[in-house]
Amino acid sequence: MSQAGKLPVSSAPYLKDNYFLETAMRDVMIALLPISLVSIFFYGANAIFLIAICMATAALTEVVVRKIMGKKPSLYDGSAVLTGLFVALLYQPTAPWFSAVMATVIGVGVAKELSGGLGLNRFNPALFGRVSMILLTPVFAAFAPDALTLSSVEIVTQASPLALLGSGMEMPSYGEMFIGFQGGALSESSPLALMAGAAYLKYRKHIKLRVPLVIFATVVVIALATGQDPLYHLLSGGLMIGALFMATDWVTAPITYSGRVIFGLCIGVLVMIFRVFLPPTEGVAFSILIMNAFVPVIDKATRHLAFLEPKEA
Repeated sequence: MSQAGKLPVSSAPYLKDNYFLETAMRDVMIALLPISLVSIFFYGANAIFLIAICMATAALTEVVVRKIMGKKPSLYDGSAVLTGLFVALLYQPTAPWFSAVMATVIGVGVAKELSGGLGLNRFNPALFGRVSMILLTPVFAAFAPDALTLSSVEIVTQASPLALLGSGMEMPSYGEMFIGFQGGALSESSPLALMAGAAYLKYRKHIKLRVPLVIFATVVVIALATGQDPLYHLLSGGLMIGALFMATDWVTAPITYSGRVIFGLCIGVLVMIFRVFLPPTEGVAFSILIMNAFVPVIDKATRHLAFLEPKEA
């Protein structure tokens, strides 16, 4: 943080104490309960197993890594198991369990703990782990082809709304997509459930809606400009969980009002570049991680505007 009297430009969160941290993590877990229950309703044992193994792996990874680094365990704050839950929600129910486990290990062990621990990580741990496994897939294909079973193929070929949109096939109705639809990752099951969770976090004053609103507006404008259906883009893929839960992360998002606008705008543009020009790539995870890298630059560029900015509710 900068010297007294100057605007602080260090990364959030500015957590008051352990009680506040534990309460915040618990509230995020509560906010993810609706989408978790919808996923379990649709996918049953597959969803339960995926969520359980990712959360258990996250807890174990944190204990082991912190032990190796000579640090005290910090499972009490709930951040590790929360990362595990997020990783699980980013996977399809038919995904190979070892991929989800490795994504969790990378997310917690590398993106979180080796970066200094909670509050010091540059990248969202869950997204970092998931994207790492996407990028490592060719390596597994080259050195362990037998591991790529039918279940692995289903990760790509499952008929999610976004995949249907990209292929030009008949899409589900808006109502089906909004309330609940089987296909894609667990987090894609119900935008309504994700919005309910985000509303709870807003009520508890844990998130600000500036970033997701700018992301949504940018996606709508670009979709209209390119002759595509904006509602399908809003309701499909990982946009909802990405905008409402990942891009509002206390640690990896800008701290200034103007910075959040720039952050959200760039994420929205990148998402549509991936979706429109690089199909069938989803792009939400990549877009958020790319912008995570630029957060210090954005904060530095906008810090002088902070005293002119309105107070964000």
